[in-house]
Amino acid sequence: MNPWSPCKRKDFIRRLHKLGFDGPFAGTRHHFMVYKECRLAIPSNREYSIPQLRMMLRETEYILEQKITVEEWNKL
Repeated sequence: MNPWSPCKRKDFIRRLHKLGFDGPFAGTRHHFMVYKECRLAIPSNREYSIPQLRMMLRETEYILEQKITVEEWNKL
């Protein structure tokens, strides 16, 4: 069984706020959140699938320069 589970958009944004992101702000095609000078696009889906969630978390890890484990993500 996969330890990751789909995530609602609202929950994803709330967790990013806890990690220090600001937003979401309206963009041309997607909303985005900002951390320092970096932007993270936030698709408008109501719920993110596991592959989509993992892709966005990889970008988040790159922006934050730290690894996010399943346990850390679920605690946020």
